[in-house]
Amino acid sequence: MNNIFARRRARLLAMKAIRDNYIPGDRLVSCPRCGGESQRKDVAGNLSVCPLCGYHFPIGAYYRLSTVLDPGSFRELNEKLPAADPLCFPSYREKQRSAQRKTGLTEAAVTAVGTIGGRKCVVGVLDSRYLCGSMSAAVGEKITLAIEYAAKNKLPLILFSASGGARMQEGILSLMQMAKTSAALARFSEKGLLYISVLTDPTTGGVTASFASLGDIILAEPGALIGFAGPRVIQQTIGETLPEGFQRAEYQEEHGFVDAVVPRGELRETLSRLLQLHEKGGRP
Repeated sequence: MNNIFARRRARLLAMKAIRDNYIPGDRLVSCPRCGGESQRKDVAGNLSVCPLCGYHFPIGAYYRLSTVLDPGSFRELNEKLPAADPLCFPSYREKQRSAQRKTGLTEAAVTAVGTIGGRKCVVGVLDSRYLCGSMSAAVGEKITLAIEYAAKNKLPLILFSASGGARMQEGILSLMQMAKTSAALARFSEKGLLYISVLTDPTTGGVTASFASLGDIILAEPGALIGFAGPRVIQQTIGETLPEGFQRAEYQEEHGFVDAVVPRGELRETLSRLLQLHEKGGRP
């Protein structure tokens, strides 16, 4: 019976991952970094990484999960947790419906239980296709519930960030998710459990200022923009020219904010190795 459920979960995740990784348009895909053109099938077969320059295209939440979780281990948490419009903000409902139709998601976060290299963990992913992966009250609640589930079951936690920050259409209810998720992680940390934060392009605003920066280990994909305010805002504010590559993952690694920059193709193995080391380190 367990094998039947595992196969069903594997098919479900595979179908959603295929939808996420569909690259529309002509047979050739143009890279926004190098300008080169590659066959669409080559980009898709390379985990949506440009074969010419290594640019990491944004990917959907389910596809992201399929690249790191063991086949058949995926079990989604709080899938139907609904989006809200607490302030009745003009046109906000329409934007939410459009994002839901475009992505097939109910909100910008997907959380799940699964295994990586046979080791059980909780994984959460922000999807930048849904209103720039911005953090609403529902997103904050999903992340918090995932943290609390991991704490209750004494499981490692991995969160992938890809966000423009707090969702301002929800005002203070969105901003308070920064404190809410951070407090949940503080309780999680008190139990001596492992939290790995993975920063992808972009990770900015209130997400950077809360759970994305609180990992015991912080990884990043190559070229990811990581910061609170964007480089143009900073440059205009201080009136100075910023260093080359400012706020990119490699710059952040060089200055100690990120522990390691890991290409997408190596991420699953890296996470598996970290979980293995943590498991061995926790044994008496």
